[in-house]
Amino acid sequence: MSSVIVRSSPVVTVLISSSLNTFTAEKRLDRGLTLAELKCKLELVVGSPASCMDLQLFSVDNTFIQNLDQDDALLGSYPVDDRCRIHVIDKSGTKAGEYEDLSRVEKYEISPESYEKRSDSVRSFLKKNKFGKFNEEESAQKAAEQQRKLEEERLTAETIALESRCEVRVAGQPTKRGTVMYVGLTDFKPGYWVGIKYDEPLGKHDGSVEGKRYFTCSPKYGAFVKPQFVVVGDFPEEDYGLDDEM
Repeated sequence: MSSVIVRSSPVVTVLISSSLNTFTAEKRLDRGLTLAELKCKLELVVGSPASCMDLQLFSVDNTFIQNLDQDDALLGSYPVDDRCRIHVIDKSGTKAGEYEDLSRVEKYEISPESYEKRSDSVRSFLKKNKFGKFNEEESAQKAAEQQRKLEEERLTAETIALESRCEVRVAGQPTKRGTVMYVGLTDFKPGYWVGIKYDEPLGKHDGSVEGKRYFTCSPKYGAFVKPQFVVVGDFPEEDYGLDDEM
């Protein structure tokens, strides 16, 4: 009868968890590592000193298998299969979640003046290559385009009179009828806007946005739209039968 030799992969993919952290990391480990060597590698993963670690092995279905307690033993001498989990118990006295509290991380700060003088900064790179706002020609073109659009909005807005009946026509949306209640600049967004009181509760507010009142209407009847989407005309309020007796 011939014998069968089974050779397992020299590398195993395991999940690493820790009593210090809430996250789980996935790592590929050499089965030829001793547990002492493994602990050194795990220092960078969980933040616990190798000398303060106890290791536990869990199966794929999260069942405890055994403690990994022989530092000179090879990882491959334990029943570690792909997707098993090695749990690190920290004995250093560090509080759980301490390494995840970003508010305790000392932040590096530099003054705007010092940053401006650096030659290895992102700003220096952008300046040198004339990218983004440091491209004067491109910035000027963008500014001119924004000014052109603003002027177009202003001219369109000037043709829309207060109290006019109108329809709001936005591509891909149902046409809505209402009354013009406001035309002009706003504090919530740049450019010219038209405040509409819809005939139906199809709006978003009552004419007040971010604490500032531009006009007054019932809740959910008010909306702001760009002038180019407003068509003024003889659009009588439709009878939706809301007052009919049932």
